[in-house]
Amino acid sequence: MIKVAETAKEKVSVLMREEGFEPYVDYVRVGVKSGGCSGLSYELKFDRQYQEEDKLFEDNQIKILVDKKSLLYLAGTTLEYSGGLNGKGFVFNNPNAQRTCGCGESFSL
Repeated sequence: MIKVAETAKEKVSVLMREEGFEPYVDYVRVGVKSGGCSGLSYELKFDRQYQEEDKLFEDNQIKILVDKKSLLYLAGTTLEYSGGLNGKGFVFNNPNAQRTCGCGESFSL
């Protein structure tokens, strides 16, 4: 399961509207790809299409799509948003990650 923190929900809703998506109708697609300084990196984008190979989660009124391959890496992850002095952006609080990079955008298992 993927969870969405309240701060992430608010920011996702704003960004989706700005890009012509409906926050409580359309999806946030979360995935993992090879790359980044720790070996794997997160992908985050908006989508209107549910694919057959997708797993659908809904938390805090946000619908999240994850492809089956990425699900192995993301199970139990919470999507958060940080707007602090060290920079703004989405943060993946992933209990499966054994090592993360300084920017928080890549990890390894």
